[in-house]
Amino acid sequence: MTPTSKKSVTKKRAKKVVARRRTAADPLDLSKLPIEKVVLQELQPRSLIAPHFRLYELTVSDIAARYGIDNSLSTQDALVAAIHLAREVLEPIRHVFGSFTPNSVFRGQPLERALKRKPAAWVSRSQHTRGQACDVEIVGMPTLELAEWARKNLTNFDQIICECYDPAKGPNAGWVHISLVPEGRGTNRKQVLSYVKDPVSNRMVYVDGLRSTIA
Repeated sequence: MTPTSKKSVTKKRAKKVVARRRTAADPLDLSKLPIEKVVLQELQPRSLIAPHFRLYELTVSDIAARYGIDNSLSTQDALVAAIHLAREVLEPIRHVFGSFTPNSVFRGQPLERALKRKPAAWVSRSQHTRGQACDVEIVGMPTLELAEWARKNLTNFDQIICECYDPAKGPNAGWVHISLVPEGRGTNRKQVLSYVKDPVSNRMVYVDGLRSTIA
């Protein structure tokens, strides 16, 4: 082998090594891949599953981290629902209001029990456990206004709930819960609700519409 050919082989090998390193280091960009082709076992935490959202943003939880709870997506169905939610709900919000990370998207049963202080045998029916719901706050955006924006601008949704908003605590109190049932998994009800305190019973209750009080 001539010196020139040796250099050529060396360069080719070096390029292959760099390519392998880049593939291993760079997260997968699956933002344009049809959801049904996204496979849970092939994903990395930083895989891009929507134009501006990575997989880990759909499972991150301070409570899970605090208590050592594994809150990874555990089923393909939950993954499909969570990605659909990210693309159809979270992306439009980020497009208008800028970068944010949702408070909560997927919450597995162990996290639900820790969050709601329930015993080990309790099973949550929350849409969060199926990857079908998110809780959103936008810095500087009044909670009621964010809920109203979602009601007017989202193409589809199952529920929009203004949760725990208390005007006495300021315009950013509480958060907006938005759920979306993926295609073929059921009907989206397009319910608009508020979760507020009943002054008579002193308990939190659901009422129709977006409002700050039960009246």
